[in-house]
Amino acid sequence: MDEKSLDTLFNEAFERASNMTDALPQDVMLRIYAYYKQATSGTADESTFPGFNLREAFKLNAWMQVRHLSADEAKALYIETINSLIK
Repeated sequence: MDEKSLDTLFNEAFERASNMTDALPQDVMLRIYAYYKQATSGTADESTFPGFNLREAFKLNAWMQVRHLSADEAKALYIETINSLIK
């Protein structure tokens, strides 16, 4: 049996995450967001600082903290995080 590709596993993890109904701690949600953004959009651009919107500032900060990861590394960490939440 062939191993699933990283993209397939990432898409499956995204589907599972999208269907989650349990509330997650804010730090976990920010980490998931950051891995997803790094995997799908690349490195955060500091010039897009959201001004006084605190929620967006936290999201941008979380994303910037993982800017050293490649897209594949971010996908792998996203998958690992989602899999650890869904038992």
